Amino acid sequence: MSAVLRQVRYTNKAFWRNPASAFFTFVFPLLFLIIFTTLLGNSESTLENGVTIKTSTYYVFGMAAFGLISACYTNIAISVLFAREEGVLKRVRGTPLPAAAYLTARVLHAALVGFLLVAITVAFGALVYDASVPGGKDLALFVLTLLVGAACFAAIGLAVTGIVPNADAGPPIVNAIILPLLFLSGVFINIGPDAPAWVLWVGRIFPVKHLVDAMRLSYLGLPFDWGDIAVLALWTVIAVVVATRTFRWEPGR
Repeated sequence: MSAVLRQVRYTNKAFWRNPASAFFTFVFPLLFLIIFTTLLGNSESTLENGVTIKTSTYYVFGMAAFGLISACYTNIAISVLFAREEGVLKRVRGTPLPAAAYLTARVLHAALVGFLLVAITVAFGALVYDASVPGGKDLALFVLTLLVGAACFAAIGLAVTGIVPNADAGPPIVNAIILPLLFLSGVFINIGPDAPAWVLWVGRIFPVKHLVDAMRLSYLGLPFDWGDIAVLALWTVIAVVVATRTFRWEPGR
């Protein structure tokens, strides 16, 4: 555990010492929140389950989910991939630091950044758009969703690095996997009850929609669906199994 904590501190220092990367990591969710609420106004949106909420509130938890996914999937996948291709992972593997401690520290740091992004987005939405903030039992469910979602997407990020051949192919492949799912899962566009059936099925299969739905239900104080947590946990197990078989410490040829 001491090795994990030391590595978390190191990863955190490295993250903040690249201010350009850190700045845009935190700006993107807020920027999208402002753009969508400005273009679409603050009217009412009808969700898939028939519940009607303000558009600004819809995009607050949508962009909060986007921030968590960006930190725990996109950032961890690309940063680990570049570390591998630059030979950093190969050198780390030759040190006394256990491999599990190194990867655990990466996941913990990504989760901390993701939680901070969610907190900033929720606070911004409450201050600027008067969006509601969960409390009590709903807040506990919201935090539980964040924990399970962070673990799920961090595991998927590590698993994806195994199929990326080199650093140049990293960003296109990582983003090509997640961007369509963000649109089809109701993060950027409201997926109402009249959406095509295939869109609804894609959302049910992959974990993005389940993260967004669980965050939405707990955020708004609606009846919680534990099936969303179960799907996220299942994808976590699948991603961990794939990562243990495909993760590479040495650069590609």
